Amino acid sequence: MMTAAGVVREKELGSITNLYATPVSGLEFLLGKQFPYILIAMLNFATFVVLAVFLFQVPIKGSFPALLLGALIYVIATTGLGLLISSFMKTQIAAIFGTAIITTVPAINFSGFFTPVSSLTGGGRVFSQIFPSSYFQQISLGTFTKSLGFEGLIFSFLMLALLILIYLTLGLTLLKTQER
Repeated sequence: MMTAAGVVREKELGSITNLYATPVSGLEFLLGKQFPYILIAMLNFATFVVLAVFLFQVPIKGSFPALLLGALIYVIATTGLGLLISSFMKTQIAAIFGTAIITTVPAINFSGFFTPVSSLTGGGRVFSQIFPSSYFQQISLGTFTKSLGFEGLIFSFLMLALLILIYLTLGLTLLKTQER
């Protein structure tokens, strides 16, 4: 949600016009907005893994590097989704609430958290495939409980990478058409 507010804040303050006065490309602008949130999210991830393993005694049975890479790709995808949403929102409040509504409900209902993705049909199945949470759910379950490594999770990694490309491409496209 905070990533979504980043670009909108620039629009509200009028400082997004600096983007057009500098040699920075739209992609560099978006990635620069995304990078601090990636760092914060990875620190949160590290904290949660330490709590899970040491406080709650939940062992990581699979590959920790696979879990770490999955978390990084997931964070890049989710912050990319925030950038995409911010590229067409007009105010920070709309961006934060819009992101909360657009991402939270599908992330909980269609990620496999309550109902396995394999049992979803129709629109629920489509929603599960366009949000990063369903793929990270598979990665975290696979590494914590199923002793999976990179080879067992390759589909989830590839889908998250594809979502990154889609979100950033759409965000960049909408940013250019919105502002120029």
